[in-house]
Amino acid sequence: MAKVFRSTFDQLYDGQHTGRYSVEQLFKTEKTHFGTLIEINLQRELNLADGSVLDFMIAGYEVDCKYSHTGAWMLPIESFDQVVLVTQANDRRSVWSAGVVRASQENRRVGENRDRKTGLNVRGRSEIVWLFKDAQMQPNALLQLPPSEVYKIMSGRSGQARVNELFRRATNKRLSRNIIATVAQQDDYMKRVRYNGGSRSALRPEGYLILGGDYLNQRNLAAALGAVVPAPGELVSVRVTRADPEEGVDIDGERWRLAVQNEQVDSPAPLLPK
Repeated sequence: MAKVFRSTFDQLYDGQHTGRYSVEQLFKTEKTHFGTLIEINLQRELNLADGSVLDFMIAGYEVDCKYSHTGAWMLPIESFDQVVLVTQANDRRSVWSAGVVRASQENRRVGENRDRKTGLNVRGRSEIVWLFKDAQMQPNALLQLPPSEVYKIMSGRSGQARVNELFRRATNKRLSRNIIATVAQQDDYMKRVRYNGGSRSALRPEGYLILGGDYLNQRNLAAALGAVVPAPGELVSVRVTRADPEEGVDIDGERWRLAVQNEQVDSPAPLLPK
């Protein structure tokens, strides 16, 4: 489910083609469409059957699926007295929630809007059985940075310049392929990371290592350095400097450690093991 929430945010942002990375950048209609996409993507991922009246049929029960960015789920008349799967997510905090509640008369507000939809009352909200509450999902690194830093990243004149600046400024953070695509805004965005002309080559003289989660050796190296460990499909940028013989981590026959903030780095970073 965490994967579904992450991929649904990314699907709506379409960062590779738009450069967008936050809910605030979406059009109003796109924000409304988020709930429909969550329903579709959850059904596909969990292989849920269609309901006869509501969205899903689970263990013989009709279940309606509702999403709200704010927790103000709207209940249509067909969901009254039925089980509702209520969902919520916050990309800035990298959390999502999913719970079940029955839309009984006792749990619903008295008032209805012109579409005859209503919401949960105080009792109804207290009756939600949370399956997952503020569970973690893959973080959106661009939302973890100060806006001024994101502006400096995104103002680069080329995709390669923007990706280089991302790795300089978003150090020791999990960077997904989607983040790379959003910053590069090019079809061959992963090419911008590699040696032979990509960020690994361009930033090596400045002491940067770009560790890939697809390689066990590089995940182990991140852990040994005391850095954030990238998951498969992720990258983590760190700046390293030479260490004393009894300190640091052996990379390519020499000892290296993480550089502290603003520390002068005099040597190019070592080449990464695969």
